[in-house]
Amino acid sequence: MDFTEHETIFPHLYEGVYVVDKNRKIIFWNEGSERITGFKKEEVINRHYFDNILNHVDYNGKKLCFGGCPLHQTIQTGEISESHVFLRHKEGYRIPVSVKAIPIYDKDNEITGAIEVFTDERFQRDIFNENERLKDELMKDPLTQIANRRYFDFQLKHIYEEAKLFNKTFGVLLFDIDHFKHINDTYGHLIGDEILKIVAKTLTSNLGETDVLSRWGGEEFIGIIRVDNIEELKHVSEKYRQLILASSYTQKDQSIISVKISIGGTMYYEGDSIEDIIHRSDEYLYESKKNGRNQSTIK
Repeated sequence: MDFTEHETIFPHLYEGVYVVDKNRKIIFWNEGSERITGFKKEEVINRHYFDNILNHVDYNGKKLCFGGCPLHQTIQTGEISESHVFLRHKEGYRIPVSVKAIPIYDKDNEITGAIEVFTDERFQRDIFNENERLKDELMKDPLTQIANRRYFDFQLKHIYEEAKLFNKTFGVLLFDIDHFKHINDTYGHLIGDEILKIVAKTLTSNLGETDVLSRWGGEEFIGIIRVDNIEELKHVSEKYRQLILASSYTQKDQSIISVKISIGGTMYYEGDSIEDIIHRSDEYLYESKKNGRNQSTIK
């Protein structure tokens, strides 16, 4: 197993990540593991997981390296295992961690080892609260109250690295309000702002639980859509287009301003950079607008 290709990915993860072969010899150890445990890569590589390194115990103090070890269980059964344990820091004290062990298979579908991801639970709540504060104060668009471009960039990088690491995929949709300049010029910027809010609220109200929506700039919005294939992305895109088409703004004189959007989107494909994904989405959005607007182009 060669994990050198992921060495630029693992260091950016908050979580500790290490990899063992079938005999539980450690062959990869990321910077997150070093931060949480105090053990440097040079101290653990080619040593066995059970060589009195992390020495996991459960809530009752039972040692798990030779009985109840999530990593060993995963290698034996091929099942992903999760648990809450206490690992031993290099300085001797115990740290509560949540652990997920994932089997690794070769081309013949034989288990050749496992990867363990562990998170320091002491900081999870603090990190969550800090992230919420940053999102509210620094990463929301003040007009539409959805994520701004800075927060979107952060989330896209995280999801992109996750997709590369775990062989997942996702889609990106870029939305543009049709003839928005005409709306501003005809009805004024205050009503233009209301149209922006209508689009933002319609999109976010129908967003998937793990999806991310942001204001991209001006009258453009962008979304990360957690789907498995392009047909699902087309379905989501068309759903949004129809929902926006069914939305409108009612003026004081009861006259109606209709709203329409053009959409461009694409999937993350192996080998893509973030720039590739955004560039294709933008190209396909332009194609939708060039071909008459109020449509989506997903490729």
